[in-house]
Amino acid sequence: MSPRLPLFPLGTVLFPGLVLPLRIFEDRYRHLIRSLMDLPDGTPREFGVVAIDQGLEVLPETPAATSSELSLHTVGCVAQLRQVTEHPDGHFDIVAVGDRRFRITGILADDAPYPVAQVEWFPEPQPGPEADELAPRVLAVFRDYLAALRGGQDDQLPDDPMVLSHIVAASTALTVADRQQLLAAPDVASRMRLEIKILHREAALLRHVRAVPMPPSELHKPPSLN
Repeated sequence: MSPRLPLFPLGTVLFPGLVLPLRIFEDRYRHLIRSLMDLPDGTPREFGVVAIDQGLEVLPETPAATSSELSLHTVGCVAQLRQVTEHPDGHFDIVAVGDRRFRITGILADDAPYPVAQVEWFPEPQPGPEADELAPRVLAVFRDYLAALRGGQDDQLPDDPMVLSHIVAASTALTVADRQQLLAAPDVASRMRLEIKILHREAALLRHVRAVPMPPSELHKPPSLN
C-alpha cells in the first residue's frame, strides 16, 4: 500500500537536511501538530511540506477548502518534527528538519481537517563522479552570486555535493518555481547543472540591473543544516 502523509502546504520549498521554523496558528494545522505529538514514542513525527502552485496559505476553515482552493506542486519534502513550543493562546512554534523527497499521487478523502496525500517516495541517487566535478563550479558561481548580492562571500559552505546542492537551492533568492524545479531534479548532478545556469543569470542581474527576483523583505538568511 502506498504511504499516506499529512500535508502542510506552504508558499516555500523545503529541501532535505534544511531546518524549517514555523508558527502554527490555523486550527487545522494545530490539530496536525497535536496529532503528531500524540503519537507513541519511537513513531516518526513527520508531515509533508509541499509548495503551493496557486492559492493562499491561509484558507477558510472548511473541510473542502484545502483541496478545492489550492493547486499544489506534486514533489515535496518530508519534514521531521524536532521541537514544539505551545503558547497560551493555542498557537505553536515548531522546528522541523527536511528529510526525504516524495511525489503526490493523490489527495485522499479523509476525516482529518488538514489534507492527507497518498505519496510515493522520490529517492535521490548518491552523487557520482559528475557531481564531484560540478561541485567546485557550483561553489565558484555561488560565491560570485553572494558577492554580487551582499558585497562579500560566505566561506562556510559544505564540500559534500548533495548537501551543497540543497544549501545552494535553499539559500539563493529565487522564485518558488525555480526552487521547485531544483527540488524536483532527478539527481545531484542535474540539480547542480541547473544551479550553475540559474546562478549565472541571477549574478548577472545583480551586477548589471541591481535587481532581485522578489521583494527584499522576502530575502532570507541561508537555512542552517541539521
